[in-house]
Amino acid sequence: MATVPKFPWVGLLALAAAVFLSITSEMIPTGLLPDMSAALGVSEAQIGLLVTVFAFTVVITSTPLTALTKRWPRHGMIVGVLVVLGLSNLLTAVSPDYAWVVVSRIVGGVAHGMFWSIVGAYAGHLVPTEQIGRAVSITLGGGTLAFVFGVPLATFAGHVFGWRLSFGVLAGLMFVGAVLVWRLLPAVERDDDSPAGRRDRSVPRPRDRTISAVVMVCLIVAATMVGHYSFYTFVVPFLTGPMGVAAGDVGALLFVYGIAGAVGLVLAGSVLGPRPQLGLVLALVVTGAAVAGLAVFAAQPVLGLASFIAWGLAFGALPPLLQTRLLHTSSAAFRDTASALYTTSFNIGIGGGALLGSLVFDAGGLLLLPVLYIVLLAVSLVLVLIVGRMGARASAAG
Repeated sequence: MATVPKFPWVGLLALAAAVFLSITSEMIPTGLLPDMSAALGVSEAQIGLLVTVFAFTVVITSTPLTALTKRWPRHGMIVGVLVVLGLSNLLTAVSPDYAWVVVSRIVGGVAHGMFWSIVGAYAGHLVPTEQIGRAVSITLGGGTLAFVFGVPLATFAGHVFGWRLSFGVLAGLMFVGAVLVWRLLPAVERDDDSPAGRRDRSVPRPRDRTISAVVMVCLIVAATMVGHYSFYTFVVPFLTGPMGVAAGDVGALLFVYGIAGAVGLVLAGSVLGPRPQLGLVLALVVTGAAVAGLAVFAAQPVLGLASFIAWGLAFGALPPLLQTRLLHTSSAAFRDTASALYTTSFNIGIGGGALLGSLVFDAGGLLLLPVLYIVLLAVSLVLVLIVGRMGARASAAG
């Protein structure tokens, strides 16, 4: 009788901790804008550009570096990437001027892109196909916790003890995380790592039949994230403007939004994960309805708040469902490259969404942003349905 492999809780929690640290490292400048601006003698806008520099470094480097390192052991690479992220944060902490900070963020962006090219596929390699949704949700839970706890705590510590200490502590935690991943995360064997894979490297392989569907999923990711970040980048002025929220209450509302996102993440892993196609359709529809509710009922406190929480809940389910859909769509041999393309698409969404949102905001005002978001969600929904039909045809042909 075949035995069911034990679910790798310890390894996945180690990955989740690494994700927590990586996301905190990416977003920490947003919370320390005034402190870093004053200390380095540059504008807050220039400090804000550090997030853009980080994101577009990921876009430029993640896919080619993944291709160059595709035969390197994934376990050792995650450990090495965490060490480089730690060094990047340490370099930021001791940087004498803004130029050094930019260089340190570029180094961190290269490592961050490599990390995200590996981590999603790694979770998929650890478990059978039917458990991918659960594994991805646990791993990405570290990212949700980074937004709810990591960035706020790092911001608080930076305000009280100085921004350099925040980056220094984060660097130390990165080194600890590297040790934990080295000791607790099981190594995985991919197709190219197996004896048969090593023997067949010199034999030309046919084109992977899942590439087209993977590209479609990445288009969905890009469209969804451009829409999200075009609006979410300006969520604070939306809360304090059309919704009439007091400036002192914004932090609490964003915390509630993060908690709602964590609930959505749990739903993605437990209820929707086994059926990512249906889950994506539901999450996109509910996200669109919630954003529409925000636009229509912004001035009505109860309905506006309910729409805001529903937005957090529905969107919280989207990243793990998109990652799960990608891993279900891709062949096992193509997963690492697929994850690199996913990472590139996600970061195009972050940087491109903020840029597009800024242009639309300047041209037509704040209330046009939810309209733009809904239009892009509709595009994503159509693409999700197309990918579903492609999968159905592939299953019928197989």
